[in-house]
Amino acid sequence: MDIAAMSVAMASSQVRSEASLAVMDNVMDVSEQQGLQLLEMLQEPAAAHPTLGNSIDIKL
Repeated sequence: MDIAAMSVAMASSQVRSEASLAVMDNVMDVSEQQGLQLLEMLQEPAAAHPTLGNSIDIKL
């Protein structure tokens, strides 16, 4: 393998590695945001359904 081909192969490998890290960083950011949103949602009081528990269906 000549030097030019090896240089191209190494540069390509480095670009793929950097792209992979950039994607992983983006995934981590999105996961963190979703986690924070989930925590906020769980801390909000649940709105009760207006007719929940008012009647019971009994079938014999």
